[in-house]
Amino acid sequence: MIVGKRMSSPIITVPPSMPLNDAVTLMKKEKIRHMVVADKNKMVGLVTQNDLENALPSKATSLSVWELNYLIDRIKVSDVMVKDVITATEDMPVEEAARLMADHKISCLPVLRGEDVVGIITETDLFRLFLELLGAREYGVRLSALLKNEPGAIARLTQAIYEAGGDIIAIGTFTGESLSTVEITIKVRGLEEQKLKEVVEPVVLQLLNLYTS
Repeated sequence: MIVGKRMSSPIITVPPSMPLNDAVTLMKKEKIRHMVVADKNKMVGLVTQNDLENALPSKATSLSVWELNYLIDRIKVSDVMVKDVITATEDMPVEEAARLMADHKISCLPVLRGEDVVGIITETDLFRLFLELLGAREYGVRLSALLKNEPGAIARLTQAIYEAGGDIIAIGTFTGESLSTVEITIKVRGLEEQKLKEVVEPVVLQLLNLYTS
């Protein structure tokens, strides 16, 4: 799966000269938390909901209403935006985009085609993908188990489920307790919890969890 298939597009862009209050109002109206800042169709920055909220005066301020309004009216998007923006490309794997966000502790990546911004991928987009990968919106039995980290271990498990009449609708692997193990999560239709337990226990190191949803 690549970023271009999961990004939000088209996106809303704002000029760096936009007043802070206008940017806040636009975000609330469009129900978004990130906006690309563009000057003459070229990206010059990124502004988030947190950036805007942190720039607003505290409610504990001693300034008068008139002083507050004067101060806020002078703040522009360019004053609070992030200028050194980490970006993605349309053909970047989604897991690479997720790694960039996690490593840099950011919540989105503008997506570029050359110098043009063609979309944005956010934490919410990745959360939706995570739900799909693990079959969270599909009815079935969710199985988590610990396997040996060796060739054929996953094949033996999936073969056992198939031969018992189970239909695997989602599968994911995760880091195990050590380098010698791997944790696997599978969503299965066609088998009840007890039957699935009987099927998998002989081919796994440890059955961690069974849950019907």
